[in-house]
Amino acid sequence: MRTHDVFNQVPPIAPFDNSRNPALIESLHREGAGWAEAEVRELGILAGGTEAQEWGRVANEYPPVLHTHDRYGHRIDEVEFHPYWHNLMDVAVSHGLHGSPWQDDRPGAHTARAAKFYTWGIADAGHMCPISMTYAVVPALRHNPELAAIYEPLLASRVYDFGLREPSTKAGLIAGMSMTEKQGGSDVRANTTTATPQPDGTYRIVGHKWFTSHPMGDMFLTLAQAPGGLSCFMLPRVLPDGTRNALRIQRLKDKLGNKSNASSELEYENAIGWLVGAEGAGVRTIIEMVNMTRLDCVIGSATGMRAGVVFATHHARHREVFGKKLVDQPAMRNVLADLVIESDAATTVMMRLAGATDRADSDPAEAALRRIALAVTKYWVCKRAPAHAAEALECFGGNGYAEESGMPRLYREAPLMS
Repeated sequence: MRTHDVFNQVPPIAPFDNSRNPALIESLHREGAGWAEAEVRELGILAGGTEAQEWGRVANEYPPVLHTHDRYGHRIDEVEFHPYWHNLMDVAVSHGLHGSPWQDDRPGAHTARAAKFYTWGIADAGHMCPISMTYAVVPALRHNPELAAIYEPLLASRVYDFGLREPSTKAGLIAGMSMTEKQGGSDVRANTTTATPQPDGTYRIVGHKWFTSHPMGDMFLTLAQAPGGLSCFMLPRVLPDGTRNALRIQRLKDKLGNKSNASSELEYENAIGWLVGAEGAGVRTIIEMVNMTRLDCVIGSATGMRAGVVFATHHARHREVFGKKLVDQPAMRNVLADLVIESDAATTVMMRLAGATDRADSDPAEAALRRIALAVTKYWVCKRAPAHAAEALECFGGNGYAEESGMPRLYREAPLMS
């Protein structure tokens, strides 16, 4: 029985071009990375494509699953991802969104990478976490030149090579960071995990970590109490002899958002680690990784704001209310204008900070700006992101509260960066 006609409905947004963003493209050229525009535009089309949008949706609908043991009872500590997760990771790595700027001598390499990270991130936020950590690990790892010489080229490789194998045998690596513990959280000096030096120069690590993202990464930087104080260590998942390092995944976190990404609790049962930096200098060493992830937190929040603008304006252009398109109603037009302005401001400032990152090594003024502005901007932009997402969701009315609109996923992601 036909009860009604369906009309005045908004068509699917995909495919769309996420690089059609004047604030981004103008900033790309202003900060000295105009040479990357073609690749940014390529990623914009990929990110807004029907395929990539579906990858992101499904990867969040079917989150990772932890397998602690195999069918025979052997401990394996492996996380199974939906195949679409690997598709997302492959695009990100092949376009150099991870460690490639550290091996790229072109001016503006970090700015180009920021623009690509921002453009592709609209497909899915979760997989950008291991991409970000891989980018951020390099400056800290350089405190051990021997390790950096072995692993940095692989961290910058544009080959996504998933699977637990000895790192130096792989075509490309993904890295992670494992710092916080139950009793301390961000107060890492309260860490109780211990590191005991061995005759061969390695350390035996015993303890736990309360929050470790992407435990299927190839290597992690972690903090532990050595004889000389809190120190930074590199722990690979697979040791040089091919055996599994004793990193035991206790469970995966059941999180508000970021569902496609596996976040875990780990225990170290005499795991083997290599010292990075000096004993007692753990915070000073790993803070370089933290600073780089701060930049990506700004980029990630700006990406979410851009998504809110793209989705809300698309809806308003097609939905008719009281005889006009929503976009032509004055009150809605004002709301959309505010969303766009704040999104463009976040885009502009994140590109400015990426430019400062490019110039910090050669320009003391840029280094000083980056030092202060990065912390302040990380606070402000990331704090504004949840309110921006809520406003964008409201533009849909009740439809925005329904999961299939995609807006609840955006809303749940928004608090993560702060």
